[in-house]
Amino acid sequence: MVATAYTVAFEGVDARLVEVQCSVAAGLPGFSIVGLPNKAVSEAKERVRAAFGAMSIALPSKRLTVNLSPADLPKEGSHFDLPIALAILAALKVVPPEDVARCVSLGELSLDGRLVPVAGALPAAVAASEDDRSLICPAACGPEAAWIQTVPVFGATTLRSVVDHLSDRKPLSPAQPGMLREDPARGCLSEVRGQERAKRALEIAAAGRHHLLMVGPPGAGKSMLASRLPGLMPPLTPSEALATSMIHSVAGILPAGGISRQPPFLEPHHTASPAAIVGGGRSARPGQISLAHHGVLFMDELPEYPRQVLESLRQPIETGEVMVARAARHVSYPCRFLLVAAANPCRCGHLADAARACPKAATCGQDYLSRISGPLMDRFDLRIEVPATRIDDLEGGADGDSSVVIADRVAQARLVQAERYAAEPGVSVNAEATGAILEQVARPDAEGQALIRKAADRLGLTARGYHRILRTARTIADLDGAEAVRTPHLAEAISYRLPFAAG
Repeated sequence: MVATAYTVAFEGVDARLVEVQCSVAAGLPGFSIVGLPNKAVSEAKERVRAAFGAMSIALPSKRLTVNLSPADLPKEGSHFDLPIALAILAALKVVPPEDVARCVSLGELSLDGRLVPVAGALPAAVAASEDDRSLICPAACGPEAAWIQTVPVFGATTLRSVVDHLSDRKPLSPAQPGMLREDPARGCLSEVRGQERAKRALEIAAAGRHHLLMVGPPGAGKSMLASRLPGLMPPLTPSEALATSMIHSVAGILPAGGISRQPPFLEPHHTASPAAIVGGGRSARPGQISLAHHGVLFMDELPEYPRQVLESLRQPIETGEVMVARAARHVSYPCRFLLVAAANPCRCGHLADAARACPKAATCGQDYLSRISGPLMDRFDLRIEVPATRIDDLEGGADGDSSVVIADRVAQARLVQAERYAAEPGVSVNAEATGAILEQVARPDAEGQALIRKAADRLGLTARGYHRILRTARTIADLDGAEAVRTPHLAEAISYRLPFAAG
């Protein structure tokens, strides 16, 4: 007899349905798993055997063959333990085969039969819903998967409880969605003394999702400014929160089923490898740029990153998607992130201070910032210098508008953009607007055209740089509540494209 259970295999954030077929036939006793399993899946037979022993179930002295179909799809992960066990139990008539076939299951088995949490319960629930099946998973994964409210989700603590549920001896209660997680605030922007231009740039970046580069000496407050950017951005929409949480679920970092509507904030160290930043490794896992989907990726000490890492950012910044290519598979992850980068003006960081600058001050700034290639530099809509904070600025109370006040302005600008691009697929903010759209929504008047032509001649603007100025000017106009882009908006946008004093 052949019995069938169902589970999923992950391709990026997508979960593909996998048939787990079990055959019990006469022959020499044995237990084999076929269908392109990796080492973790192949080892499932030992965990299943031990879990059955804990339940006083003996495997028959026959030939057990488990096939994972489609056989040419790579199978990775310990979550295949539970569906393999259920397929065997169905073949042995311990549980009704038709009930096993009506659900999707995933979970790792411990040797005593307990179910251990696994990554990917949220995408698995999506796949189960699309195939009109229920989902059985470890109890710790239930609150996460239950956010997909179109499919019954049952969380179990042990294999025995799953058997009792499928046999109608003791049905499991449906899992409830986890709590909406409230991440602690990272401080208020008014706590940052001085730096009014940097605060303005942060507001524009948050309003239009424009990439920002800050250059300044050590201790000027670049990291402090960047950490407060998520507090200026509006909460994620339900669809954005779900898309971001699915990536975190596949990566196994979604805590206790709690989905957050606060934009994620990732700050990798400059020693991170290309696979850690972009994605990859043995299992083609999502990288930092994908984990920052719909949020902020802060790269401090940008020139210190390996050149391969920096250059690998260029294509994802433009497309909002990264393709992790391996010899046997190609996996795509979304990565619409807001890149905020910080850098010192030179290696010692004191280029502007004649009393502290090194003897190489004439050229060290150019040499240091030249580690950031021209094509990558061109992708920053906002490039500002952050000067050292004066001692006088550190005295006194809060300085400038609070994060709450600025966030209200940003939310209003985002609402205007959402209405403007409602009919444009794949466009929700000004930073995503294409050239054809910009011709309609950000076309400058005659005076503005003259200004931008002059800037193009002086700065040597590329076509990309021209469009990025228009996008930034459109965001500034939205913050100003203006219907059309006017010359002052263009002038401010151009000011953020000026070359650094060190470059």
